[in-house]
Formats: sequence, C-alpha cells, structure tokens
Amino acid sequence: MPEVLPVSRAAARPALLAMAPWIAFAIVVAVLDQLSKQWVLDSLSYGQRVPVTNFFDLVLVFNPGAAFSFLADHDGWQRWFFTALATLICGWLLTLIYRHRDETLLPAAFALIIGGAVGNVYDRLVHGAVVDFLHFHYAGHSWPAFNLADSAITVGVVLMLWGQFRHDRQPPLEKSS
Repeated sequence: MPEVLPVSRAAARPALLAMAPWIAFAIVVAVLDQLSKQWVLDSLSYGQRVPVTNFFDLVLVFNPGAAFSFLADHDGWQRWFFTALATLICGWLLTLIYRHRDETLLPAAFALIIGGAVGNVYDRLVHGAVVDFLHFHYAGHSWPAFNLADSAITVGVVLMLWGQFRHDRQPPLEKSS
C-alpha cells in the first residue's frame, strides 16, 4: 500500500495558484453570461421575439427546468435540485482542475462548465428560473431557446470529451527504474 504523505500549506500554495487562471476564466464566463442576460432582461419583455436573421431570434423566456425544459412543468422543487446538483458538479470539477492543473485543454473545459453552471445557478436563485434568449429555427423546426451559459457548458463538455479521448489515446509513459 503506498504511503500517503501529508501536504504542507506551503507545498499546496503553488498548486492552488496554478488553478487561479482557470477559476478566473470561469468567473469571466459567468460574468459575460450575466451581462448578456441582464441586457436581454432590460431590452425585451417576456415572450417578445426580435428577429435577427431568417433563422435566429432573440427572445426572452424563463426555463425553470434543465436542458430542453426537462422537468420544467413541476412545482418548483427542481429549482433547488438543479442548484444543488450544479453546486456539487462545480466542486467536483474544481478538484479535476486541481488534478489537471499542468494541462490546458481539460482545465479550460472544466472552467467553461463551471462558469456556465454558476451563471445558471445565479438565475435560479435570483429569478427562480434560467433566463434563455437565443432562439434558432429553420423551415418550421425550432431549437429550444438557450443562453451563453448553456453554450459554455456545451463547449466545455465537448472539449472535456475530446480531451479525455486524446488523453486515453496517448501512449503510457515508461517507468524509469
């Protein structure tokens, strides 16, 4: 059984400092998400559509559920469930940033997911639902409205999967004797 050595605070400090850029990136994502949502809240009334192109509208809607309005028609418990779930996932992703702090792709992916999750959790706590406003449609087909936080989460998950695939395909390091 390998021996577990205690980590001193001084030894942990550089590792935590290595996480700082990724945490800052997550904060920037959350702030940009909130600024965009505040602009939409100030500019549109609920349900209002503003055509931008023949396939894209800005629209103000509130989603009390999750992706694709999953569980949106329930009595409100989902607000707290998704808030707690996002908080737990963010904590787990912070530990993954710590573990992969010497890499670039995976911590960036985790930071995008954290920033998006924080943006949507803020909405749930302040508005009781997530503010969505990006609406794509074509030839009578419509994609559910979403926001920048959702986009960041999606890009983060794709990068995370790509990073995991790349990581698994790399040849193992040879052990030196």
